[in-house]
Parts: sequence; C-alpha cells; structure tokens
Amino acid sequence: MSVEVIVVGAGPTGLLLAAELALAGVRVRVLERHPERRPESRALTMHPRSIEVMDLRGIADRFLSLGRTVRGWHFAVLDTRLDFTRLPTRHGYTLFLAQARTEELLEARARELGVEIVRGCEVTAVRQDGEAVVVETATGQSVRAAYVVGCDGGRSVVREAAGIAFEGTDETLSGILGDFAVTDPDAVQAAGGHGLLAVPLDGGLTRFVLMDPERMRVPSAEPVTLEEFRKSMMDVAGRDFGVAEPRWLSRFGNATRLAARYRQDRILVAGDAAHIHFPASGQGLNTGLQDAMNLGWKLAAQITGWGPAGLLDSYDAERRPVGASVTANTEVQTLLLELPLLAQYRRPVQALREMLNDLLGIEAVNHRLAGMVSGIATDYGDDSPIGSRVPDLAVTLPGRPEVDHLYQLLHDGRPLLIRTAGEPATAHPHITQVTATTLESESEALLIRPDGHLAWSGPNTAADSALRAWLESPAA
Repeated sequence: MSVEVIVVGAGPTGLLLAAELALAGVRVRVLERHPERRPESRALTMHPRSIEVMDLRGIADRFLSLGRTVRGWHFAVLDTRLDFTRLPTRHGYTLFLAQARTEELLEARARELGVEIVRGCEVTAVRQDGEAVVVETATGQSVRAAYVVGCDGGRSVVREAAGIAFEGTDETLSGILGDFAVTDPDAVQAAGGHGLLAVPLDGGLTRFVLMDPERMRVPSAEPVTLEEFRKSMMDVAGRDFGVAEPRWLSRFGNATRLAARYRQDRILVAGDAAHIHFPASGQGLNTGLQDAMNLGWKLAAQITGWGPAGLLDSYDAERRPVGASVTANTEVQTLLLELPLLAQYRRPVQALREMLNDLLGIEAVNHRLAGMVSGIATDYGDDSPIGSRVPDLAVTLPGRPEVDHLYQLLHDGRPLLIRTAGEPATAHPHITQVTATTLESESEALLIRPDGHLAWSGPNTAADSALRAWLESPAA
C-alpha cells in the first residue's frame, strides 16, 4: 500500500492524528521507535475540550467508562480551585485517566480505521523535495510519502530535520514523581497541604508528585532512587507515607520551548514536538490532542483535493498561538510553585498566592482561567464569532429521532452545514448538509468545521453562497 502521510510517534497526539486522517480516507502509517506501548503514564488527565474532541467523533464514552471525573481543577496548586462545572460544555470536569489507557484506546480507534502502526521502527532522517518526503529508519528502510508529521516528542527528529527552531528556555528546576504499590492509606488521606500531590491510579497504585527545595536543581536526566524519594518526602512533608515497591520513578523539568513554526513545506509538527513545558495543570497531552484535531481534517483536505488554498497554513496560524499561551501560563505557574521554596521569596510569594486565591473567588476571574486551562475558551477568530468553538447544541432532525445534539452530526469528520429551513442547492461530496426542525442557536444556519469550530453563521437564505465562499476562500 502506498502511503500518503507518515506520522512519527505513537503517543496520544500521533494516534489521534492518524485516526483523523484515516477517517477522511487518507492512507497513513505510524512509525514508533518503542517496540511496545509504554506502561508508564506521565500524564493522567483529559480536560473538558479533549473530552469534547472525543465526543465529536462519537468515542467519548470509551474514555469516560475507564476514568474518574473531577469537577474542580487547579492553577499552580492554589487552594481555590478552577470551576469547570460552569463552563459552556456537557463535560464540565477533568477526567482522571492514565496516559497508557488513553493511548490504548486511541490505538484501538486508529486500527479500527485501518491505520498501519509499525513499532520498533526508529526514524533517523527525514528529507523532502517539492513533491514528497522520504523517511529513513534505523533498519535501513526508506519510506516515501506526500507529508510527514512529527509527533515524536521534545527531542523530535522530524522537527530537527525540517530545520525548525525550538525556541525557549533551558531547564532550571525539576520535580519527582513515583508510582507505588504499597503506601500507608491513612497517611495518604492526609497528604494534601504537605507540599506534595497524591493521586490514586489503576491497579491499587498511588502516585506522589513533589518538589524538594534541596533537590530541585538536580537535572531531570538523573535517575531517581527510592532512597532519594523517601528522604525528599520526609524533608517536604515530615513522613514517607509508607511507600514501597515503586513501579515507576521519574524526574521532570521545566524546560520550556515552542517551535518557531509548525509547518515547513511538507513537514509538520504537533504535540510535544511543537511545544514542551512544565506539567502545570496537566495541559501538555491535552494541547497535543487538540493540535491533532485541528491538523487532521486540514491535511486530509489538502491531500484529497477539496481544501481551498491556504487551509493547511492555517494550522500554524491557529495552533501556534495556543502553544504560546500554554507555555506562558505554565511558566507563570512554575514561578508560583518554585519561589515559595526559596527562603528569600517565601513571605512575599505566599502573600501573592493568597491574593490570587482571593481573585479566583471572583467568578469572572475563575471562569477566565478555567476556560484557558480546559481548552474550552480556545478561539481561532479575531474579534469575530468565526473560528469560535461551537458548543454541543440541542438539535432535532426530521425522521432521525436518534439525533438530539449537534456533535452527533460530526462523527464522520466532515464539515457540517446545518440550516433550519430550505434544502441544499448543490450537494458536495465532502460536506454534510442537513435541515433541522430545531436548532439551539441564535443563527438560522451554521457551517461547522470538522474540529467543531465555526466557519460561518447566518440566515438560511445565505447558506449556499456562504458554503461556496468558504470552500473558495484562502482563509477557510
């Protein structure tokens, strides 16, 4: 089988991207250097917009059935929590779900759609010309494709081969995490407020995350030992919580970088290959999933030939500002976590944290930060509704009682033109067009992109001409 797109990296971003491409009929192959799925889970959460992304394709229940929902979330571990329940979404919560489980579900989805996943295949070089990209592997194989997308992490071979700069700051501090099979349950219940985080995991494991002032300058590449972990827990919290039988110990740092561009001709980057940062508020995996959702339909449109000129370039224009926002807010959160650990800043920064706690008690402030961290506030428009996220509106269709909300009409990954009167003047092979009996919207008609963002809204009488204009517009 000839390959149209090679995705390098079988993490959450790469797997969702591959599934989106395959859904649109693109022949895609995923190359992953690890021979098997990794059992460790650096990320543990899916935020509201990521769950919506799964809902847009009709697979949210697969994730919800395996995870645990939490209504409140945090910004810099401040005491006043972000309230996700007030966000304009049916999924006003964070889902605790280990990254390993998320990858398992996304791989199953990709394979259902016919994606070829090749494990134990390390990419060593990528080169492109005006017509194609050639990927070379450690085993001496060469694979040619129309496009290559690097979803291969912060040390991305694909990004470096494309000559895309990875701009930002080097690591200046680190934290540690450990997954333990044995703990003191009573002590774990009292862990909050001791300067560390305790999270229950699948299989009876407990994860602890902490930053030790005496060890936070240790490079993240240095392995963590059980002895170090216990000592740091004693230093930070005054107890070791009975931890034993570690299943995974790891150190993580605050290096923060953003790709100078997300596309170089036929090479693109997404996920950690495009942005890395301190894991504040658990935004990394979620940002990568939303990169994949934005890119998938655009790249598929480019390959299958229906996308207007400039559509693929809008991936960088829309997603890179989101990456910049995430790297900026995680740097702010890192300072709010680091400075209280330094004696000379302890009092003023604690006062600052108390002030921010009070500010988060103001509904508008809380809502603003909750929207940013959750991804629900992501908007690709410039002071216009166009590009804004479309909520999962209530809808009824004649003769289709099984449909009661909008996202059900986007499961096939095609743009949707929905109106409340009239019929399509012209059918389009890549566009879903329906007439609704009712639509919970101020506009009579909506043109919605496959990623759930608005392309146009207006009266029924203008719907057909709006569709033609959108398909011809370089900014579509």
